[in-house]
Amino acid sequence: LQSNDRCVGTDFAEENTEREKANMIKIAENSNLASPNLPDFHSCNPGWSSAFYGADYFGSEVHSYVKSLGKQKSSESQNIDAKKVELEQLLMIETKNYRKTIKFYQRLLQKERRNKGPEIKSMLPKLRGQLQEMKSKVQFLELVKKYVQAKQIMYAEQWGVESCVLPAVIHSSRANTLDVVPTDEPSLLVYHNPGKRYCNNQNGIRDLQAGTPLGLMAYLYSRDAFLEGYVQQFLYTFRYFCTQEEFLEFLLERISNTLSSANLEPSTSFAKICNRSFYILQAWVEDCYSIDFATNTHLLYTLKEFISSKVALLNGYGERLLSFIQNASARKCESIYQCSGMDKCEEEGKQDRKSLHSLCKKLSEDVSRKNFTWKLSKGMGPITHHQRERLYTISSVLPKPCYNSFTEEFPVSFAKADDVEPYLITEYSVQQLSCQLTLLQQEVFHKCHPVHFLNSRALGVKDKCVAVQKAVSTEAVSLKVCNLFLSKCIQDQYLLQLLKNADSISTWVAAEIVTCHTSKLQVSLLSKFLLIAKSCYKQRNFATAMQILAGLENLIVRQLPAWKILPAKVAEIMEELKAVEVFLKSDSLCLMEGERFKTHPTIPSAYVLAMHVQQLETGGFTMTNGAHKWTKLRNIAKVVSQVRAFQENPYTFAPDFKLQSYLRQRITHFKDADISALAADNCTNFHQIPAEKHSRKIQDTLRRMKATFQ
Repeated sequence: LQSNDRCVGTDFAEENTEREKANMIKIAENSNLASPNLPDFHSCNPGWSSAFYGADYFGSEVHSYVKSLGKQKSSESQNIDAKKVELEQLLMIETKNYRKTIKFYQRLLQKERRNKGPEIKSMLPKLRGQLQEMKSKVQFLELVKKYVQAKQIMYAEQWGVESCVLPAVIHSSRANTLDVVPTDEPSLLVYHNPGKRYCNNQNGIRDLQAGTPLGLMAYLYSRDAFLEGYVQQFLYTFRYFCTQEEFLEFLLERISNTLSSANLEPSTSFAKICNRSFYILQAWVEDCYSIDFATNTHLLYTLKEFISSKVALLNGYGERLLSFIQNASARKCESIYQCSGMDKCEEEGKQDRKSLHSLCKKLSEDVSRKNFTWKLSKGMGPITHHQRERLYTISSVLPKPCYNSFTEEFPVSFAKADDVEPYLITEYSVQQLSCQLTLLQQEVFHKCHPVHFLNSRALGVKDKCVAVQKAVSTEAVSLKVCNLFLSKCIQDQYLLQLLKNADSISTWVAAEIVTCHTSKLQVSLLSKFLLIAKSCYKQRNFATAMQILAGLENLIVRQLPAWKILPAKVAEIMEELKAVEVFLKSDSLCLMEGERFKTHPTIPSAYVLAMHVQQLETGGFTMTNGAHKWTKLRNIAKVVSQVRAFQENPYTFAPDFKLQSYLRQRITHFKDADISALAADNCTNFHQIPAEKHSRKIQDTLRRMKATFQ
């Protein structure tokens, strides 16, 4: 191991003893490998906050406070359960006092408004200061509670090893008797060394700068790797320098070579390596099962086979981990089952005909699997209303094998929803439409994973979303161009579905506007969409707001005459939306500023987020010595971790399945429409010359022609 190209020898152990923090749980002298085999199988996923804040999430004050909890005497050992009980009591008391003080402050405020006494006026500023202090204390205790609640992570940290032992992690297959191997190894890890000090912060955590793939995997076993955010950041970004198979092989090899030794000598470094391997494996399965294991049957089979044959027989934790994997697989299958909407029992029941939510979901996804060409009239004359019904009904573009009769499955009002055209949209309020569009957007956003936004150039995602529509097809997208992942690394392509959905909504907005047959209706619909977009970004649904903006910025839509007669206050919303777009593009973490993202639900623009990640991916990933830049990977992990942060706080609007089903149908109806062809069929989209002025021009032309012949 090296720090700024300087080899760190055995003298580093002296420094470790100086900065070593007391363990959260004292390991009993006769403890064995059964420590992970807890009665309650806790989550081991560090979470998005670990990747976003890193070591700064839990400061030195939190560490010191947790250390003092649950100890009546200085000689008494630390116990997590005792810490939790004491913390809950303190938090309950402080919260109760804070609420009482707020009520007292409100009463004083009312008295001050009625009777402006000098005593009350002098008391209010002091009470405000006390409220601020009490609020800060409650927030601090909440943060400590999060730290203590990470029970499984705290157990995982007790198996962390010092930096001088990391070579033993790498060579555990070759060293069967030594706990620590010599440190005269090539540069596996490079640390930042400001001011000729090893530790660059108050917590005594060294800043990792770069490392080889083997060194970065070995650093997972380092002390505080969970708490400082390294494990979660690694799980998001390891695909840039190793495949899923290589990472799994590394973990299973560590377990296989240390399992027997750990059972015999639980206090050795091999016991720590073995136990930490289990926790890392569990964290990986918890957070990345859907993108790494569910899509790679060989990887999943290798893991199950190893646990069944080698681990489950010796360690009860293996059985629990195997059960956990099976449950994760069942949840994944259930999710796919729900998304496809293929429940035949509900299709046959009467309730399915009354509640259209699941059935419309099925229709939308069935249509999305195929590309349907829109057959527009090639004649010079306008298309009649009867022809428009025949060409643009939803039933005409649905996959024929799905249903024998479309109208038999739906009520009459929804079987001909497209006959109503945009009139039904104008009947609903802006708040109703924005809420239901937000719920529809939330449904697709909550299925994505932070890793989906990595390496998007290889999927064909470029600066213009138009290219995505052409790239998305039933065939696999070529990964030969600009692939930043290793060639054998399997990448999930859900981001393309997310962007295709965004493009469909933008096309739907433009199509609804250009198909309006009166200028009054067109102005009304333009105003409606502008107000919906404003309502969406006000409630932090930036995805739908930007999708509507893209539809309104369509070249055909921007040239419509309706913009000239649009009310000035409504037209100003367009500039607001453009300002919001500039704000979103200005900073990759702009939505994480302040505390609003913690208290208010948020849906980011998938395309803008993908562009931010692409910008971070620009440039080399390796140093001149071949080590991978961990600072670059850490920044990427920090940006994509906000996906999980936003998913933690969902919208709680009441769903209107009737309106949602109609919106789904309209979006599906226009998703592949040619806006220019639709606009050409509607005379409302053209600037009309007044009849008197037009006849006067004809008369003037005839006079000039007559004069030329005289």
